[in-house]
Amino acid sequence: MNIFSFDNTFEGLLTLVYESYERKEFPDEILCGEGGQGGLFESTITITTDDQKAGRVWKGIVSHSSEVNAHRIYRVFLAGMPDTPLLLAKYIRLVIDSSKNEETNFSEPVVLEINKLHQKVCKEAHRVQMFVRFQKTVEGSYYASFAPLYDVLPLCIPHFRDRYADQPWIIYDLKRNYGFWYDLKDVSRVVFDDLKVNVQNGQLHSSLLSQDEKHFQQLWKQYYHSICIQERKNDKVHRQLLPQRFWKYLPEKGIL
Repeated sequence: MNIFSFDNTFEGLLTLVYESYERKEFPDEILCGEGGQGGLFESTITITTDDQKAGRVWKGIVSHSSEVNAHRIYRVFLAGMPDTPLLLAKYIRLVIDSSKNEETNFSEPVVLEINKLHQKVCKEAHRVQMFVRFQKTVEGSYYASFAPLYDVLPLCIPHFRDRYADQPWIIYDLKRNYGFWYDLKDVSRVVFDDLKVNVQNGQLHSSLLSQDEKHFQQLWKQYYHSICIQERKNDKVHRQLLPQRFWKYLPEKGIL
């Protein structure tokens, strides 16, 4: 049984695929990060990320399918589930080894699974773009946080940079403990060791909020409830369009 481990980065996964071909050994199991361990009597092949090798695999995917498919693979990687790396390794091998473009060959189970997972990741990214609510801080910047199902924050940053280009902001993933800071010029990755935020609803500590932020949130709640027509409420459809797990991050819902 071939067990591989890598650093849980996308470049690391592509390096793993490269090493598999070089060794002529393909993974039966893939472990992510330092915490992964194989069986008691099984050895693990540890892969060191190499950007040059990763780049060659990326180019191979593009040449055997398309650049669209290569980006699809990246988005599926952001699903971050334990079995995702092995699924992607099998898919990449299918794409590279085939004499034809396999990206729409849905008779292949791995192709079908990849496309289903891709749709879920893209839908989650779209929901984050729709439902994120910014809070104005005492410094005049804006903060928003949430805990999405998948690691979709990198997919959302271009949207927020275009949509809110005239204001500094931080968007933070509470589940994965990292975010991005926009300073009106560049976007940088940030990690906070002691973030003064309520992880239950993403609300900043009151000492960090601007004086008018609480008043604005109250107005937003009043507006939300004033436009609600009780006779036309449809809770089932409401939950389909706005999943309940997002409610606690929306000030208009008044959860927590």
